Amino acid sequence: MSQEDVERLRGYLERWDPKADVEALNRGEAVDLSLIDPDVAYEDTILPDHVGETYRGFEGVLRATKRWLEPFESLTVELERIIGTGDRLVSIHRVQMKARHTGIELEGPLAYVWTFRDGKVIHLKSYANPAEALEAAGLRD
Repeated sequence: MSQEDVERLRGYLERWDPKADVEALNRGEAVDLSLIDPDVAYEDTILPDHVGETYRGFEGVLRATKRWLEPFESLTVELERIIGTGDRLVSIHRVQMKARHTGIELEGPLAYVWTFRDGKVIHLKSYANPAEALEAAGLRD
C-alpha cells in the first residue's frame, strides 16, 4: 500500500491549490478530499498563531487554511518531491506568496509530514525547514 500512498499523494499535491480549494468550498462546490481521513489531525510549526494547536477534521483543516491564506493576495505551492515509502511520507514544496496589504513577495521552502492509515491521511504537520520534517518523520533525503 505504501507505493500506492506515494502515488496518490503525488497526484493530490500536483493539483493542490489551497486558495482555489477554499474559494470553491466557500461557493459550496465540492473539493476532492478522498485522500484525507474525515478525522484527520493537522498541526503547523510555522505560523505563530497556529503553533501548539491541533486542527481536527475537514472543518479544522479548512479553518487553519483560511487563517494561513488571510494575509496573502496570492499564494502558490509547487511540489518538488516526496520522500519515503512507508506510512510516513514527507512532501517538500516551494511556496511563493504576495502579501495583500504591502505587496511584499516572499518565497521559500515548505514541507509536510503525512501519516497514512489504510490509504488515508490521518495526520499531517507542516514545517518551514524540510530537514526538520525529514527528521520528524525519521527519514533522510
